Amino acid sequence: MNLDTALASDDLEAAIDRAEQALRGHQQPDGHWVFELEADATIPAEYVLLEHYLDRIDNELQPKIGVYLRRIQGEHGGWPLYHGGAFNLSASVKAYFALKAIGDDPAAPHMARARKAILSAGGAERANVFTRIQLALFGEVPWRAVPVMPVEIMGLPKWFPFHLLKISYWSRTVVVPLLVLMALKPQARNPRGATVRELFATPPDLITDWIRGPYRNGWGRFFKTVDAVMQKAEPRFSKERRQKHIEEAVRWVGERLNGEDGLGAIYPAMANSVMMYDVLGYSPDHPQAAIAWQSVRNLVTVKDEEAYCQPCFSPIWDTGLAGHAMAEAQGPGPGLGVADVERAAAWLVERQITEVRGDWAEIKPDIPPGGWAFQFNNDHYPDVDDTAVVAMLLHRNGDPAHADAVERARHWIIGMQSRNGGWGAFDADNNHEYLNHIPFADHGALLDPPTADVTARCVSFLAQLGHVEDAPVIARAIAYLRQDQEAEGCWFGRWGTNYIYGTWSVLCALNAAAVSPDDPMVRRAVDWLVEKQRPEGGWGEDCASYEGAPPGEYTESLPSQTAWAILGLMAAGEADHAAVMRGVAWLASQQKVDGEWEEMPYNAVGFPRVFYLRYHGYRLFFPLMAMARFRNLRQGNSRTVAWGF
Repeated sequence: MNLDTALASDDLEAAIDRAEQALRGHQQPDGHWVFELEADATIPAEYVLLEHYLDRIDNELQPKIGVYLRRIQGEHGGWPLYHGGAFNLSASVKAYFALKAIGDDPAAPHMARARKAILSAGGAERANVFTRIQLALFGEVPWRAVPVMPVEIMGLPKWFPFHLLKISYWSRTVVVPLLVLMALKPQARNPRGATVRELFATPPDLITDWIRGPYRNGWGRFFKTVDAVMQKAEPRFSKERRQKHIEEAVRWVGERLNGEDGLGAIYPAMANSVMMYDVLGYSPDHPQAAIAWQSVRNLVTVKDEEAYCQPCFSPIWDTGLAGHAMAEAQGPGPGLGVADVERAAAWLVERQITEVRGDWAEIKPDIPPGGWAFQFNNDHYPDVDDTAVVAMLLHRNGDPAHADAVERARHWIIGMQSRNGGWGAFDADNNHEYLNHIPFADHGALLDPPTADVTARCVSFLAQLGHVEDAPVIARAIAYLRQDQEAEGCWFGRWGTNYIYGTWSVLCALNAAAVSPDDPMVRRAVDWLVEKQRPEGGWGEDCASYEGAPPGEYTESLPSQTAWAILGLMAAGEADHAAVMRGVAWLASQQKVDGEWEEMPYNAVGFPRVFYLRYHGYRLFFPLMAMARFRNLRQGNSRTVAWGF
C-alpha cells in the first residue's frame, strides 16, 4: 500500500474498527479482560514436581504439560527463559526433571539432547539456588547445597540488616513459607521414584563448593563467609525458639493467604504455602491447606492438546490497558460514555483496595489505602503501576461517581514516592542493594527499587489530574527521570521489554507534565527511537537486551514494541514524523483478518536475566491504542496528546 494514501484513506479506520471489535470480543460479561500470562518452562515444570512431591498426580493433566514442555524446548537442547532465547541451565534442569517424572524415557532423543546441554553447562550442581532447593526437596542434593535461610528471620527487628520489610513483596511471600521448609527439610513423597542424578557432572555428595561466585563486589564474598558460619551454627539453634518462629511464619502466611487467589497471588509463593502446610501435617481438607492447593490449581491452563501453569493472573492490568485502548478508539475528549469502557471502569472501581493496610503500610504508616493490585485479589500487595493506569482510565472516563476512587489513588501514589523522587512497584525505598549479594539472592532480584517506567506512570497520572499542589512531587520525579536516562537517550524498562518500553513510558510522562518537546532529554529519546526503527517500518527488542545485547534491537518487528515506539514519538510531539507514519502502516499491514496480531516473542519481564513474561493481550491493546491515537491526532486541531497514557 502507498504510505501517504494509506494513512489518509479508510484503510486505517477499517483497521482500527477490526482491532476494536477483536478486543471487545475478549471482554468478559462483567466488564473485565484477562488474557493468558505465560512464563518459561520453570513454572509448569515446578507444578509437575509439586504433584509428585505431594503424591497428588493428575494422570490426565501431566501428559498435556509434557506436550507443552517438549514444544518449547530450544534447538540448543535445553530450555530458554523466553521465545528463541539462549540455553538456561536452571530452567533446563527443572524441565528435564519434570519430563522424567511424567514418564519420558531418558534415552529419548529430546531427553538426551537436554542432558548433554545441561552437562556441557557444568551440570545440575551449577543451577541457581531455587533449583537446588527443588532438588533438595527431592533428595537429589544435600541441604548444604543451598544457602542457610533460618526461620529465625521471622523474629529479627526492623533495624537488623536483613528484615522481611527490606526485601520485595514477591521475595517476602516466597521466602516466608520457604523458611519453614528449609527449617524442617522435608523430602518429597515422589511415588514414582523420579531421579536426575545423571544431570550432575560430579556426584552431589562429593561437591564442596555449592556456594560460589562470581561475586559482583565485596559484599558477595562477605556473605559467603557468613553463610559458611551459619551452615555450622544452624544445627545448634534452640529447638524451642525455632518452633516459635515456625508458628510465627505460619501465622504470617495465614493472614495473607488471600483465599483462592493464593499467597501473594503468585505461583512460587502459593506452591511454597502448599508444601508448608503439608510438612506441618495439615490434612488436605484442612481449610487453609485446601484453599492453598486450590489457588495453585486455578493457575493451570488446559487446552485441547497441551497444558501449562501461569505464574499468576493479570486481570487488573489487562482491564486497565484494554480500557485505555477502547477509550482511544472512540476518539478525543472526556466523558466518552462508551459501554465497554463504562463496564470496565465499574468492574475496576469495585476492586480498589480501601480497607486493608498491606505490608507497604509498615514503611508508610500514615497513608490511607487506595491502590489496585495486579491480580483478581491481592489486597496486601497493591502496586502503583496498576493503580496509576486504572486511575488514569477512571479520570479519563469522566464519570463523577469515580472521583473519590481517583482521589484515593492520588493520595496513595503520592505517599508511596521514594526519597530519590522515583517509585518502585510495591514498596517505597526498597533499595537495600547489599541484600542482592547474599548467596540466597543469586538471581539478583530480591528488591523493588524505583524504576523509570513505574515512575513515569505515576507522573503521567498525577500530571493528567493537574493538581497544582502536586507540582513538587512531579518535579522531583522528573529530576529522577532526567538523571536515569541512558547515554544513548533511552530509558531502561523494568517491567516491559525493554528500552523501547521504558522510553515510551517516560515520553508519555514528560508530555503529560508539559516538559517541552524541545527539551534535550526529549530530543535525545526521539532520536534514539527513530534510529532503532527497522527497515520494514516497525520496531522490536530482544529480551537479551537485559543480558547485554544492544538495546532496542531484534531480528524482526513486533506489534507491541512498534506500538510503544509510535506512542512514545507521538507523546514527544512527532505525530507527523515519517517514522510514525511508517510504523502505523506496518501495524496495519500486519493485522490479521480477525483484527488481531501475532506475537510469539516475549514482551515483558518479571526479573531481568531470570524470569520473563509473555502477555498475550499486548498484541491487541497497544496496536489499537497506537493506531487510534495517530488517527485522533491527525484529525484533531492539535498534535498534542491530551492524556498521560
